[in-house]
Amino acid sequence: MAPDLLEALRHHEPAAAECLVGAYGERAYRLAARITRNEQDAEEVVQDAFYAVIRQIDTFRGESAFGSWLYRIVANAAYQKLRARRRRGEVRWDEVLPPFDEQSRHVAPIADWSPRVNDPSIQTELRMVLEAAIDELPPAYRIVLVLCDVEGRSIREIAELLDLSVPAVKIRIHRARLFVRKELGGVMTARDRD
Repeated sequence: MAPDLLEALRHHEPAAAECLVGAYGERAYRLAARITRNEQDAEEVVQDAFYAVIRQIDTFRGESAFGSWLYRIVANAAYQKLRARRRRGEVRWDEVLPPFDEQSRHVAPIADWSPRVNDPSIQTELRMVLEAAIDELPPAYRIVLVLCDVEGRSIREIAELLDLSVPAVKIRIHRARLFVRKELGGVMTARDRD
């Protein structure tokens, strides 16, 4: 970020907000849209996040990159939007994850159906199931999965963005992937029976 933009924001110059949106708006919207999976929610998230950045600019100390700080605000706003939207139908993990024993090993083996995913006849169906599975994830798990597997961010970066420990991020990503794999596996098992 140009030092001029940071100073303009700190001095509450009228053109600073427009410059901020021009510099970071598109990427912030993409992040919000990937997390919320809803265009209108993503737009609201970005507006709320940019408003928060402008209001809280004096709290930015420069310990991390400005973009990381801003994207953390966007990700947290998206997470809050999801949480508010999902309060009525929260998923219980014990109902959706594969069963584990006391040593955290899978009780039942998971079938390896991965070689068949290249079959064009099932790719569309799998894509739809994948999107639906991601939509069903609780917000805390969805956000880490999106940031890691869609945005390509590192575990450390996600931990910093969401103010979580590295182990907490790893656990959430692992559980989210298990849930998604279980959903995809259900489709593959049903296809095998047909």
